[in-house]
Amino acid sequence: MTKDKIIKLLATGSLMLFSLLITSCGEMARIQKSNDTSLKYDYAKKYFNQKKWSKASELLVDVVPAYEGTSEGAQALYMLGISELALEHGDIAAESFRRYYANYPKGAKAEESRFRAGEAFYISSPEAQLDQTVTYTAIQELQTFIELYPTSDYRKDAERMLFDLQDKLAYKELKSATLYYDMGMYLGNNYQSAVVTANNALKDYPYSKWREDFYILILRATYQEAINSVVSKQQERYRNVIDRYFAYVNEYPKGKYIKEADRIYKRIQPLLSEEA
Repeated sequence: MTKDKIIKLLATGSLMLFSLLITSCGEMARIQKSNDTSLKYDYAKKYFNQKKWSKASELLVDVVPAYEGTSEGAQALYMLGISELALEHGDIAAESFRRYYANYPKGAKAEESRFRAGEAFYISSPEAQLDQTVTYTAIQELQTFIELYPTSDYRKDAERMLFDLQDKLAYKELKSATLYYDMGMYLGNNYQSAVVTANNALKDYPYSKWREDFYILILRATYQEAINSVVSKQQERYRNVIDRYFAYVNEYPKGKYIKEADRIYKRIQPLLSEEA
């Protein structure tokens, strides 16, 4: 406890609270210094039940190795995982849950630990623009969980997180495709790269919430590619724009980009008719 906090407590007349805090701090320090593992475990369970996650975690870190391979070890490892998850320490929580289902595959919390490992990686998944290694790990954990426990009560939550993670990866691909589109014909035909990236994303993430955005980006890119083409390739690419237009409107007849799609169609149609 800092000097400023003590002064503030005394200044506000919170002597009872100050006394309780001192007692609490003293208790925790005493338990941490103890060589009695069972005493630490008893207090860890006490703090865990009180949802004092930080204190529980600090004690459980010492307790887990001592009880490894026992039923108490399984319970201690599970509590450590839950505590770290509550503290949003996803990497540490994931490690604890993975150790649980690896070391205690028939333990009472094996199913939940499989789910919680995926959840821990899920909360550790970074923003879309960053490296997505953790996201892929989370997806793998959640997919494995669903395969192993298809009727689990946790299945819906696992699927929700799985879709969220896939949407994040799809969004990352959308940003990449958009970057190609924005580069246009700079140092080559980047419109074609935008189309390839978007098409691959549609195959990889067919149920993404960004699906319509990929469709309109493909239409925009094929349109820009067509009107910037050499004469010998224009007709083929005009027809490709028409195909992309119908692909969009067939799936999204009342889509949020329908007006833009119609404008592109109206610009291309007479060009195709005149030169067909």
